[in-house]
Amino acid sequence: MKQIFRFGLYLFIVSIVSSCAVKKQNIKEATSNFNQQQRSMILNADGDKPMRVFKINNVKDSLLLRQKSEDVVITKGDTILKHFTNRLYATVRDSISLGVGIAAPQVGILKNIIWVQRFDKEEFPFEVYLNPKIVQYSQKKQTRAEGCLSIPNRRETLNCRAYAILLEYDTLDGEHKTEMVEDFTAIIFQHEVDHLNGVLYIDLMDKF
Repeated sequence: MKQIFRFGLYLFIVSIVSSCAVKKQNIKEATSNFNQQQRSMILNADGDKPMRVFKINNVKDSLLLRQKSEDVVITKGDTILKHFTNRLYATVRDSISLGVGIAAPQVGILKNIIWVQRFDKEEFPFEVYLNPKIVQYSQKKQTRAEGCLSIPNRRETLNCRAYAILLEYDTLDGEHKTEMVEDFTAIIFQHEVDHLNGVLYIDLMDKF
């Protein structure tokens, strides 16, 4: 009887320890969005301070801009993720930049995060999108001039952008959403999502 009791107690302790180990692992995974180098870049200034924009006329910058980014895990209380999204916004709104959109790779962080100015909404707000993916493109195209913060002093006209896209993304609150976007705002989304895949708009000029 004592042996059965001891064995039962042993199984109970093992289950508790295993549960704690799983929770610790989940916490570790949830807080591992950024490596040490990325955390250092993000936390070296306050959230309202812009970050350096990576540009293709710098060899190291250009190599990073050609790499694919990774999804982020969204967890409540992730202060580093929030701090980074604040700094990314400060960068796109900085007087030196003043862009209509920006992607995380443009400041050297290979994560699937973008800010886009919504010209299809009242007062043209800027909104942040995590893990955005374009799952459908319209056959109808539009012709617009494009520029890029990472390609200084250059604008080109492209006629290959879809007029409408079906977009999936996550919010900072952890919601997963799907949305149809049209017209010029759809171009901004296509431009920024391309950045997450290591593609620049000048690559599309060669392709099309």
